[in-house]
Amino acid sequence: MSHLSFHRPRRLALGLLSAFALTLPLLAQAQAPSLETLRGLAAQEKPALLKTMKELVEIESGSSDREGLDRIAAYISARLQSLGGKVELIEPPAADHYKMFDTPEKPGRIVRASFTGRGSKKILLLAHMDTVYPRGMLAQQPFRVEGDKAYGLGIADDKQGVAVILHTVALLRTLNVQDYGLLTVLINGDEEISSPASRNTITRLGGEHDVVLSYEGGGGPAGPDSLRLATSGIAAANLLVKGRASHAGAAPERGVNSLYELAHQVLQARDLSDRSVGRQVHWTLARAGIVRNMIPPAAEASADIRVDRVADFDGIEATLRERIKNRLLPESEVTLNFERRRPPLQATDASRALGAHVSALAREQGMNLVVRDTPSGGGTDAAFAALATKAPVLEGLGLRGFGAHTTDAEFVQIDSIEPKLVLNLRLILDIAQGRARW
Repeated sequence: MSHLSFHRPRRLALGLLSAFALTLPLLAQAQAPSLETLRGLAAQEKPALLKTMKELVEIESGSSDREGLDRIAAYISARLQSLGGKVELIEPPAADHYKMFDTPEKPGRIVRASFTGRGSKKILLLAHMDTVYPRGMLAQQPFRVEGDKAYGLGIADDKQGVAVILHTVALLRTLNVQDYGLLTVLINGDEEISSPASRNTITRLGGEHDVVLSYEGGGGPAGPDSLRLATSGIAAANLLVKGRASHAGAAPERGVNSLYELAHQVLQARDLSDRSVGRQVHWTLARAGIVRNMIPPAAEASADIRVDRVADFDGIEATLRERIKNRLLPESEVTLNFERRRPPLQATDASRALGAHVSALAREQGMNLVVRDTPSGGGTDAAFAALATKAPVLEGLGLRGFGAHTTDAEFVQIDSIEPKLVLNLRLILDIAQGRARW
């Protein structure tokens, strides 16, 4: 036996041992932390998450308050940078905005943070930092804790979602989890006004990721926790009628009564709802005239529109445009402005499969979680992400709470913090490490 051949088996054994040694960290990495370990970490994180919600609530950030939105964006950016994220503040150009009646001149910027791992899965986490509340309300309604409730303007919708993302990422860092390929956090500042500046960015990123997790509230205060696979699409129809003013007593015949025409238009468009397919068209606002003794020269009405299917937007708009051609007063002018404010999120086989996985995780934790795959009337930014992907899109991974869009009644349930942190950690770990399938 030659000298070379004599050493070959020994060298082969050493090579196998070296290869095995190199795989040990990867094998260890693929093992999910125990449920008890994650519960302990979540319990330790709970006070810090409460503090984060307080700090977020104390920055007023109404959708039209650019100064407040800049402040909260800076706060979130700094937090994400401290966690190791590559952070950018995105200001989409005006040409990229979808203009609606309530779109401010400068909507809030988008905070995007990227965390690069060693795996392959790309995961997008969504929340929003804007609220419906105007500047000045904080002074009368500061953050407070009463029993098992934390109160604050915007805390349920959606500052809790921002806080849950920040502390989920922090715990992933504590666990040294890098099994994902890319973890992207996107926090926008215009959700409450139907995301005119951020919708295209959300759609593009949805198409670039393998899964989208969105952090609006996850159930009412008494439970159960809920996960949503479908939400409603939202549109607005605005009818504008132009008539002609005249003295209501001395020369009414010289006028063109815009209020009469508006009433005619609304009445002939009152039959467009079909609850069996999730289509709702309700006329909710109207106004006309200037003073009592003048034939009204102008009138307008608005309808709130909800759909379960994207195609229903086209059908409703086409029907309305055809019907306004039928006028009560030929001299009147009737125009329609149709705004597609938010598409529906529709349940898919992929989202149902991942939803079932989340449900199984929740059962293991002793959580009562309901997975809903039919809309209940609300909308979500996650629907924009779903437009460009067949990947699963889940909504409602935030805390349980109540009182969104109310005054002095908005709160989150403190006892939902720990189980939701644990659930989110387990979900992201299972996605990254290949245990979640769809």
